[in-house]
Amino acid sequence: MKKMLILMVALMVVMTGCFGPSKVEKGDLNIYTVNNKDGKITPKMIEEAFKANGFAIGVNADISDGLMKMFKENDFKIYNNISLYHKDITLGLMKAHADAGILAPMGVVIYQKLGSDNLSIAFSSAEAQAKMIGAKAEEFKSLEESVSKVITTLLPKAKRGSNEESSPETRTLLTKYAFDIKGEDWEDAKDDLEENFEDQFAKAGFVMPSYFDFTQDFGENSPYDFFATYSICKIEVVRSISKVKPEAAALGPCTTMVYKKKDEDKIVMGFASVYNWISSAKVQDKKSVDGLLKAQSDFEAILKDVTKN
Repeated sequence: MKKMLILMVALMVVMTGCFGPSKVEKGDLNIYTVNNKDGKITPKMIEEAFKANGFAIGVNADISDGLMKMFKENDFKIYNNISLYHKDITLGLMKAHADAGILAPMGVVIYQKLGSDNLSIAFSSAEAQAKMIGAKAEEFKSLEESVSKVITTLLPKAKRGSNEESSPETRTLLTKYAFDIKGEDWEDAKDDLEENFEDQFAKAGFVMPSYFDFTQDFGENSPYDFFATYSICKIEVVRSISKVKPEAAALGPCTTMVYKKKDEDKIVMGFASVYNWISSAKVQDKKSVDGLLKAQSDFEAILKDVTKN
């Protein structure tokens, strides 16, 4: 009887290993959580930690302040989005993959709800970043680990987790348009293009809190004649999302890349589609999805217009 019992236990262990949940599904967003009951951890402190570890900062945007000013409501003690890029790693990725420009800058969102003692810091995983541009996740691990190291060094008690597993998405995760400049002076074409889309984004109610020109950073062997990125935001889009998926703001700001490769007669413009928010952050409530789809439509309409010949 004793031998039979041991055999049954052993069989159950084997069956659990074969058929049980052998791995925990991981979402597309890394989320670190730490107690901040005393309020000593601040977005500025986190920003300074990134600056001290090889990151350049676009803007440390106070989303909670923007929500209060525009809508007279705010559910957070802290709700900030720091747009940043790594001076070495991100530039290396952009040299290898032009489309990696949508991560220059990328977002790191910091939030603590009213009535909560816990502060969370979220950012997109290497898998999510690679998926956006059709690359291998291994290439983006160094960037992911560098962001994680800053957080864990500053906040050693922070616990790492992730959001729920992403939902399937068949729509394109990267929206791109090209402007044919064959026979034209590319510098004149660039100036006209940027002036046109800056004006149209402003008229459509978008704000552009930061701009980076990476042209000189690539050095003499640069594959680009020019490469610039804009951070583009619309606070109305964040309003409904913040109530149900505050971590989704890690997929903002919407970085729009503008570049020309030396061996091509075209200027390319592109941004990460809002379908990343719907899939990676699992934004599914109708109000939020409608707002995202409207932003996608507005974005596309502007880029289509400015790149038409």
